[in-house]
Amino acid sequence: MFIALAPMEGVVDAVMRDLLTSVGGIDQCTTEFVRVTDREIPDHVFHKYCPELLSGGKTPSGVPVYVQLLGGKPEWLAINALRAYELGAPGIDLNFGCPAKTVNRHDGGATLLKNPHRLFDVIFAVRKAVPPECPVTAKVRLGFADKSLAIEIAQAVDQAEASRLTIHARTRAEGYQPPAHWEYIGLMREAVQVPVVANGDIWNAKEYDLCVKASGCRDVALGRPLIAFPDLAQLLKTHSQGKTHSPLKWQEIQHQLLVPFLDRCENDRHQNFALNRGKQWLRQLARHYPEADALFALVKTCPTLADLRKGIKAALTETRLI
Repeated sequence: MFIALAPMEGVVDAVMRDLLTSVGGIDQCTTEFVRVTDREIPDHVFHKYCPELLSGGKTPSGVPVYVQLLGGKPEWLAINALRAYELGAPGIDLNFGCPAKTVNRHDGGATLLKNPHRLFDVIFAVRKAVPPECPVTAKVRLGFADKSLAIEIAQAVDQAEASRLTIHARTRAEGYQPPAHWEYIGLMREAVQVPVVANGDIWNAKEYDLCVKASGCRDVALGRPLIAFPDLAQLLKTHSQGKTHSPLKWQEIQHQLLVPFLDRCENDRHQNFALNRGKQWLRQLARHYPEADALFALVKTCPTLADLRKGIKAALTETRLI
């Protein structure tokens, strides 16, 4: 069973990757997308998006971090993929799934799904540019406006000799609205030889089982669910082995993850960045932890990072007294 931490722009940065992989259960991470146009990307940009390049291309817990590229020009994607590999990237991931309108208008992300041959051209160019031992993976959706090209999309990725294909079970038009159409992942998987990873709305063990049944995929990529439930990967792995998982308690989430997250964000950037990211993660954690919802209600109007820290410290103290 393979579990990846799915990339999320503005959320899954190096700090988040470090903390979530420290919990366990994650086999691979991918950076936020690095935009490729018609020029070589400076090394410092690669290091900004993937500081793990300076430490063997892995998180401190030893989980490999692939560099994700986004763009529509095969030759420039190939050139920059090779440079990322030379800098230490253990793998290259190609983004054909981003639904953002601005990205799509500039010939990136899901807009390439309109013409599956363009996926082939990009993947094939990158595959030929980097050494055979460097994995080249792709992330797609079921289509752009509809699902009519789903099989062709999967076959284009397969024929270009990608190492792995991650499929988000929605079209670009569907965005992130439920439901996730896992059955279409199954249809795409049956049409190709490349290993397929399912992605979309796997929030718990029950939904994982339903996804496996519908798609035939035991391997999954987790994005929003893993942000909301940091030990979800561990839960799914123990569940697949027929064992019982003891989930992290809310106090452990605060002490082991949330407080260090604020410290790291402040050290890496600045106080306002840490303040905003802390509130952002609390709101996401509220999906799984009622305590996070209550804490967010108390601190959402905090004007400073110091005030946010006081709120979290008070909540930790109160939890210890219960």
